[in-house]
Amino acid sequence: MNLPNKITVARVLLIPVFLVFMLAEGISGGKYLAAAVFVIASLTDALDGYIARKYKLITNFGKFMDPLADKLLVCSALICFVELGLLPAWITIIIISRDFIISGFRLVATDAGVVIAASYWGKFKTTAQMVMSVLLILHFSPSWYGVLEQVFIYLSLALTIVSLFDYLYKNRGILNTK
Repeated sequence: MNLPNKITVARVLLIPVFLVFMLAEGISGGKYLAAAVFVIASLTDALDGYIARKYKLITNFGKFMDPLADKLLVCSALICFVELGLLPAWITIIIISRDFIISGFRLVATDAGVVIAASYWGKFKTTAQMVMSVLLILHFSPSWYGVLEQVFIYLSLALTIVSLFDYLYKNRGILNTK
């Protein structure tokens, strides 16, 4: 197993650690530890991709596991936010549904011999979701902070929807291939 794949596996292994810090009561500084683990796990996504591309270490395992690790991390955080009353379930459902739709679409594209690269809208969506997640993990009480959380919640939602339609529109011909 090469280094990028090990980093991806490490990201998956950080998810239960994140969940313990996020959900277990009575852990001193738990939300700060959860935020730190989430940020580290998020940064490993950029790191493993950078190393894989730079040193030509791209593998089928990495192509499969890297996006799965990202979705597991983000979905875990979103479900925690619903559990803790920080995010409405309907927003979580839209965000997770978008990821399922794009994953299925990519699967169909791969079967047709087409690789769908990440778009700028998708990258903006991911960045907004990561910022939103850190804000919700820390969840400070000043009213201005709550406004900032709401801005990133709805920005993430809007970018999720825009990026979905962008992917589908740009690649609409894939569903018609045989």
